[in-house]
Amino acid sequence: MLLVLRCLILFVMLVLGLGFAMVYCLVRPRHKNHVYLYASIMSWLAPILGIKVILRAEKILKSPCIFTANHQNNFDVFTLTKAVPKSTVSLGKKSIVWLPFFGQIYWLTGNILIDRANRKKAFETLAQTVKKMRQRMLSIWFFPEGTRSRGRGMLPFKLGAFYTAVQAKVPIVPVVASCQKNINLNRWRNGIVIVEVLDPVSTINLCADDVKQLSESVRRKMLEAYERISQEAIQLQFKPA
Repeated sequence: MLLVLRCLILFVMLVLGLGFAMVYCLVRPRHKNHVYLYASIMSWLAPILGIKVILRAEKILKSPCIFTANHQNNFDVFTLTKAVPKSTVSLGKKSIVWLPFFGQIYWLTGNILIDRANRKKAFETLAQTVKKMRQRMLSIWFFPEGTRSRGRGMLPFKLGAFYTAVQAKVPIVPVVASCQKNINLNRWRNGIVIVEVLDPVSTINLCADDVKQLSESVRRKMLEAYERISQEAIQLQFKPA
């Protein structure tokens, strides 16, 4: 019963919220702050799912940077979105645009679509992304795992985010959400998800030859943070009031 009620409330809220976002985006298509607006609406819905999101971000860079976030499951759109700042767009698979409603909003909000099946086109898109970052003072949000981990920990990273950061000479800002594999929509309380923004990683003086090592270094930092905050989230959940 709770599952049905929650899904119904979530559906109504999504239709209202995303309907407003779509109209707003049609008036100002592909504005650089649309993703921030859309992310804010999604993050406000987390309590409906019984999730308490704790954001730890002492200082999120306002200058262009590359955000790298772990990608666990569909609940990312309600948890990680709390950390999305203004002037930030994400990079997603080209096939997303064909998803009814969501795909059109994804494009209208100014996100960048990449054809991962075509290596040449993918590199061309990344090169264009660097130009957009410089021209429009944009930050780009990447999921370097390339797909949802679905409870398998943190998957190996693809290198696109790191090539882009090195080419654009901008810092990498890792964003990590604690484990959320046990979220169950048929349960009243789904505990705590900690979203932590880590310290920026400089790419100054790095070149293409350093990209693989850079990606491994960032992944280690993110994995360490993931394990730490996942354990902490469990402890906070069962801590006496």
